[in-house]
Amino acid sequence: MTLRDTVRVHGSDAATYLQGQISQDIDGLVEGATAWSLVLQPNGKVSSWFRIHRVADADFLLDTDTGHAASLIARLERFKLRTDAVIEVVDTAIPTPLEWPGLDDPADEEQRIRAGMPRMGVELTEDTIPGEGGQRLIDLSVSFSKGCYTGQELVARIDSRGGNVPRPIRILVARDSLEVGVAVTADGDEVGRVTSAAGTVALAPLMRKVEIGESVSVGGVPAVVSEPAGS
Repeated sequence: MTLRDTVRVHGSDAATYLQGQISQDIDGLVEGATAWSLVLQPNGKVSSWFRIHRVADADFLLDTDTGHAASLIARLERFKLRTDAVIEVVDTAIPTPLEWPGLDDPADEEQRIRAGMPRMGVELTEDTIPGEGGQRLIDLSVSFSKGCYTGQELVARIDSRGGNVPRPIRILVARDSLEVGVAVTADGDEVGRVTSAAGTVALAPLMRKVEIGESVSVGGVPAVVSEPAGS
C-alpha cells in the first residue's frame, strides 16, 4: 500500500525558493536529512503538510499523503516567477522511514489515530489553522527562527498567544466502535465531528472549550478526550 506521494524540487534556485515558501528552515537541513514542513496559503491556513529530504544542495524530495501531490505542486508553482526550480512528481521515495511520536507502523490506522497524527484532506484541509494540527505538528514542522515565508504571520501570532486555536484536533477513546462523520457532543452541545475512526478510537477537530480528560458523547457512544500516544 502506497502511503506517500513524492515530489522533486530541483534547480539552482530550489533552496532559496523553498526557504521563502515553507515553514521548515532549509538552511539548517543538511544533505541527507529529512524534516516535516508545512506550506501555507497567504492567509496562513494549511495548503500542504509534508516531509522534505535534502538530496543535494539544490535537489529536494518532498512526500505527502497519497493523492495530495498535485495540490502540493500547484501551491509551490503559484509564486514561482523567474525562478530556476523544476517541481515534478517522481517515483523515487524519500529514503528515511516515516516517523511520528507514538507511531510504530504508519500503515496502521488505529496507531495513527492514537498518536494524534493528522492526515491531509481529512484532519488537515484548506480551512485548517496549523496550530489546530497539534503541538507535535508545530514542533516538528515549524521553524520560528528562520526568515519570512508565505503565511508566517498567522503561525507566529497563534504561537505568541500560547497556541490557542478555535478547533484543535483531539483523540477520542470510546467504549464501543466509532464512525467517521458522527457528531461529538459535550453537555448536549455539538462540539465537532469525527474525521477519522478505527475501532474504538477516533480523531475529531473539537471546539477549544473541550479539554483533554473530558467526557463526551460520539453519536451516543461515551468517549474520553485523550492525550496522544507517546506523550
